[in-house]
Amino acid sequence: MLLHIPEVFSKAEVEALRARLDAGPWADGNVTSGHQSALAKRNQQLPTESAEAKEVGAAVVQALNADPMFMAAALPHTIFPPLFNRYEGGEAFGLHVDNAIRQGSGVRIRSDLSMTLFLSEPDSYDGGELVIEGLYGPQTVKLPAGDAVLYPSKSLHEVTPVTRGARVACFTWIQSLIRDDADRELLFRLDVGVQRVAMEQGAGSAATVELTGVYHNLLRRWTEV
Repeated sequence: MLLHIPEVFSKAEVEALRARLDAGPWADGNVTSGHQSALAKRNQQLPTESAEAKEVGAAVVQALNADPMFMAAALPHTIFPPLFNRYEGGEAFGLHVDNAIRQGSGVRIRSDLSMTLFLSEPDSYDGGELVIEGLYGPQTVKLPAGDAVLYPSKSLHEVTPVTRGARVACFTWIQSLIRDDADRELLFRLDVGVQRVAMEQGAGSAATVELTGVYHNLLRRWTEV
């Protein structure tokens, strides 16, 4: 499932985050690449040990944990410490799949989900689309600053060359409580349905209570902790 998560940060919050990030010590993005990625990757990245990456990364994790849509869709067990990249002057990241295991900063996870949080307005740069290969063909993503996209880490994807301006983004991976993508999507859709029934019939209605029980029993059956 590919999911657009709007307004993880407001425009004012993005502006403040960008001011902090833009002052950071940007370096060659291949510092964190595996062998396959290094062949396809041309961008800049903020070193994970930098004060800027740690500070803004903590703000991203806090915002994600407070976002109802993210929590319902990802059902996170662990969020990998967020990273930050910048593309400009023709830089791109060719077609690749993310590593199954991510480790660093004392954290090791299985990457079930990948997330990109856009920190540049789409009209401030040309190119830089995130293209994700799906069952029904490629899907192109280029979102407003402050919005995020969540998608399965097993997906082939790429970032097209940035030919004008700069594309700044945050990216991270999530190990979910639910390993299987189809099970996770089913739970998300059920959760959305339960909320709709609760709004229409009331939180204490028989339908709401029964559907909530089904949701939690499925969650109990499939969760890995």
